[in-house]
Amino acid sequence: MFDKYMICEDGFRNVEEGGQVVGFAFGARLPYYRGLGLSMVEEIAVAVDGQAYPREAIRFSVRGRSWTLDEMEAEYGDRWNFGEVAEIRVLTPGGLAPGAHTVELAERLRISYLPFEPTTRDAKTLIIA
Repeated sequence: MFDKYMICEDGFRNVEEGGQVVGFAFGARLPYYRGLGLSMVEEIAVAVDGQAYPREAIRFSVRGRSWTLDEMEAEYGDRWNFGEVAEIRVLTPGGLAPGAHTVELAERLRISYLPFEPTTRDAKTLIIA
């Protein structure tokens, strides 16, 4: 239902630390109307131009705090609220080349009243200047 709003169209950029490009980042929203505790976000998968990035390379940030996906599994005190934009950062040396890229995002969520874990997907073409 809200899957077409998962990937934010602005904020797509390479990330620098210590003068080196260490990866790229983009904004993402939760496709679930109630928000969830971070431990209920089972998986966040990212692919760019058909290349999937490993789970270990993905970082999730919201309200000034960051987690690896493994750390999120045990985060019981914080939430990702509906409509809130989180930053998804992917660590990859050199980041991405300037220009248009097809970004794919999949989020698998644990919803308390569902007998399965839905995976919601979005894909957009974004531009790094």
